[in-house]
Amino acid sequence: MTAHDSATLPSAIAANRGGTAFAALGVLLFSFSFPATAWALTGFGPWTATGARGVLAALAAGVCLAASRVPVPGRRHWPGLLVVAGGCVVGFPLLTTLALRTSSTAHSAVVIGLLPLATAAIGAVRTGARPSRLFWAGAVTGAVAVIGFTLLQSHGKPTAADLYLFAALLVCAAGYAEGGRLARHMPGWQVIAWSVLAALPVTLVTTVPALSSEPVHPTALALTGLGYIAAVSQFGGFVVWYRGMAAIGVTRASQLQLAQPLLTLVWSVLLLGERVSPIVPFTAVIVLACIAVTQRARG
Repeated sequence: MTAHDSATLPSAIAANRGGTAFAALGVLLFSFSFPATAWALTGFGPWTATGARGVLAALAAGVCLAASRVPVPGRRHWPGLLVVAGGCVVGFPLLTTLALRTSSTAHSAVVIGLLPLATAAIGAVRTGARPSRLFWAGAVTGAVAVIGFTLLQSHGKPTAADLYLFAALLVCAAGYAEGGRLARHMPGWQVIAWSVLAALPVTLVTTVPALSSEPVHPTALALTGLGYIAAVSQFGGFVVWYRGMAAIGVTRASQLQLAQPLLTLVWSVLLLGERVSPIVPFTAVIVLACIAVTQRARG
């Protein structure tokens, strides 16, 4: 080992630890998103909540970009930014908000538990990687567990909420994978900042008519929920999440996200008073175990 190697090894370890800490913080912040959305829905309609969170996040992002005098990204980055905007700023918030009108946060957390797996799978397609058989075995087992859970809970038929959630995890996974890729070329906070700005025309057009057509009851609880999903779930959480992904990679960061469904289950009980049936945490553990296998298998 050369003197240069000896000098760079500790710095690499420190960088990995820092990246892991940022990614873990992102997971913790995101785990409150479903309960906060449920709070927001007590005073705002689903279209209002979805549009408003995007508009408010875009205002915060615009201030940060202007204050830092960040130049507009190059043309080659915009396709990826639009994927992040469509998946993480518009698609996932809208689909999960629509689902939470009739689905509990506990149920939704289990279904969305496949998000790390979907992120890894889409990332493999984008990079041309060939996961091992062990990876696909874990993927299929996890998918069967989630599908079985949703069918059992809905008496043999998937509900509209389940369809919303499955679509949400697919579009969000695409946004995560593209965001992680872009974070290697620009700071992670700029990835989400430009993405929420790119989505502003859509979120603004959504918010204005929704405010006049949906009932609005801006209670303290509803405003707290809306404030959280706008400032944290839509912007601040992605700042630390993409920074962590850039430092340790999409796959390793996804491993940390395995804890998110279980954390959300805890918050649904403590913050919303939901009663979790025995099958919910049991299914969550199976899903997390399957995803852990896929993340540790050769990719």
